[in-house]
Amino acid sequence: MITHLTGTLTKKTPTDIVIDVSGIGYGVNISVSTFEKLPAAGSTATVLTHHHIREDAQILFGFATEDERTLFRMLISVSGIGPKIAQTILSGIQPEELVHTISQGNLGALTAVPGVGRKTAERLIVELKDKVSKIDPSSAAFEMKSSPTSIRGEALAALSSLGFTREKAEQAIRTALNESGSSSLPLEDLIKKALKSTGK
Repeated sequence: MITHLTGTLTKKTPTDIVIDVSGIGYGVNISVSTFEKLPAAGSTATVLTHHHIREDAQILFGFATEDERTLFRMLISVSGIGPKIAQTILSGIQPEELVHTISQGNLGALTAVPGVGRKTAERLIVELKDKVSKIDPSSAAFEMKSSPTSIRGEALAALSSLGFTREKAEQAIRTALNESGSSSLPLEDLIKKALKSTGK
């Protein structure tokens, strides 16, 4: 069981990374929240992991903090929530916001995430409300230094990786920018707003 990796980030996108550990490249799926916290490609980093084993594949999911990994494991313990949907939830809602959302029983925020219907959201709240109260994720902000063009491209890649067609992803990004009244947003905010717009 792989629980963490320390090495050089040879690839970094909003949905996945490749980390080189002693000459072996490990592909790891990540959330936008973790993407924001990791250093630039070429840097040394440590990533906490969840080793998901299926009959046909072994998949690594990576996290910048223990709290996010704990939340991920709580999410996939709920019926109807697989690793991919859990990753989408953590990409659309910051860990500290997710704790608050579940604690307050905010169905609207949960059902705004693609793949999460009302019944699934209700199960999340019922099953995790008491458990998440023990988590206190850090709310520290991380400044984005990417240009608006690269941010838009990374947001498009992230939405595509989460299962959206290019056309729908582009439409969601345009809607997010129009609603914000800005020509650019930090990557994490742009993806979050785009995800919410698709849930309307």
